[in-house]
Amino acid sequence: MSALTPRVLSTPAAEATIDLLRDEHGPLMFHQSGGCCDGSSPMCFTQGEFRVGASDVWLGQIHGCDFFMSAAQFAYWQHTQLTVDVTRGRGASFSLEIPLGVRFLIRSRLFTQEEARHMAPIYDGEQYLTRPPEV
Repeated sequence: MSALTPRVLSTPAAEATIDLLRDEHGPLMFHQSGGCCDGSSPMCFTQGEFRVGASDVWLGQIHGCDFFMSAAQFAYWQHTQLTVDVTRGRGASFSLEIPLGVRFLIRSRLFTQEEARHMAPIYDGEQYLTRPPEV
């Protein structure tokens, strides 16, 4: 295995929703806080609308969108590969997809030992802001 193991992926259905949102709102980003509202559901924002910092972790990109998670949440999820998907229904969040009658959600699975040996790097939000990783 020579390629780096991605920490976050997206389904075709999520990518189709991202395309709709990008057409309307421009560049997008995701953040998963584990806090209020929909708890650990990923939230989609216009790029830069959610301010990231040292208490956030950049996990990679999905369909051209940066994906961040709170560091506290990452402590629990660091051994899992996340897949952003979409389902019908209204979530209780401020995420951009809510008016479409859908909501983003996370599906996860544990990394294999082989995948864990080749993990893609992570960056805290401040590192990301000073020199965004090349993806």
